Amino acid sequence: MSRSIAIASRSLQRLTARPIARQAASRQFLGAAPHRRLHLPLYRPSPSLSLSLSHSTPSSSSTRSFSTTKMAPVPATMKAVQISKIGGPEVLEYTEIPVPALGAGQVLVRNRFAGINYIDTYFRSGLYPAPSMPLVMGREASGEVVAAHASVSGFAPGTRVAYMAGAPSAAYAEFTAVDAAKVIAIPDQLSSEEAAAIFLQGLTAWTFIREAGEVKAGQWTLVHAAAGGVGTLLVQMLKSVGAKIIATASTDEKLALAKGYGADYLVNSNDDIVSKVKEITGGHGVDAIFDGVGKATFDADLQMIALKGHLISFGNASGAVPPVNILQLGPKNVKLMRPIVNGYVSERADLEKYTSELFDLVISKKVEVKIHNIYSLKDAAQAHIDLESRGTTGKLLLKIE
Repeated sequence: MSRSIAIASRSLQRLTARPIARQAASRQFLGAAPHRRLHLPLYRPSPSLSLSLSHSTPSSSSTRSFSTTKMAPVPATMKAVQISKIGGPEVLEYTEIPVPALGAGQVLVRNRFAGINYIDTYFRSGLYPAPSMPLVMGREASGEVVAAHASVSGFAPGTRVAYMAGAPSAAYAEFTAVDAAKVIAIPDQLSSEEAAAIFLQGLTAWTFIREAGEVKAGQWTLVHAAAGGVGTLLVQMLKSVGAKIIATASTDEKLALAKGYGADYLVNSNDDIVSKVKEITGGHGVDAIFDGVGKATFDADLQMIALKGHLISFGNASGAVPPVNILQLGPKNVKLMRPIVNGYVSERADLEKYTSELFDLVISKKVEVKIHNIYSLKDAAQAHIDLESRGTTGKLLLKIE
């Protein structure tokens, strides 16, 4: 007999799922002493959307069913990609390691797709210090919950989820132990591929627009590398809030792609960007610049920024920005930020709020999820090579068989 939980526009409720039974297996994941149970809400749609989840027997037909009896046994070991030293893509090791044990407040996710992001290359290359070695790579994935610690309820086995997490909860692996507070259920309207492709970069773009840039309708905005994974999302999201968008990219093909996503003005990054932007804005300058390129574009950003503008530097595709003389910000009262998405979604309420808004943008077709390529897990090194070539457009994913 099924039990359905309808989440509708005027009665958004926390999901109170029955406790997940411990599973007898050769490997014990739930061996810690009982803790206070952690009840977590799932994805909550906007008033224009509704979502129905069912924890039921296979006889349910109108909703997605999550069976607690069909999950495959969890093995003792798993395939993963890790590094034992810093370096180029060649240091990525496809290997076999133990499946992680669950700690208090965690769920075990069987990953299906892992997102590839520039931050992965920063840890691999040593630009960002690795917390430990060996380090399993990856910051985001989508998959299904296969087990939960006794302190967690709300995620039945089989629930499709997406998450962002860093080491030791890394995503280039078959299984990941993730803090349940960082896990969000995927609505039926989204595929697992879409969820993995949009989660980290989508939350990055959306929170940077809302919180870092504080963009308002009618303002001038500029997106560097506008045909990349974050760039295409920024363009679409800025269009949704009514901003005027200048897109930069290195080729005519990439500029055409940015135009298709809603950019109003196009500038080839090999041209004199500063003079082009001055002409486009009538001398006003740019109210909010979103720069994921870094070293190569930062000086131009300071020239293009408008009075009281927001300069959001968030990436190092061309190298890290050198130390900045703070006096450079004074003449225009520039607000310079180097934000990280985790700071905007570290509280569960913020994670739910921004994820709900993000999923709504995708479901309502205001944002298209563009996937450039999907690689097998063992080909992670090639995926890093392709990403760092800056020849990709859209998101790169690893498929974890």
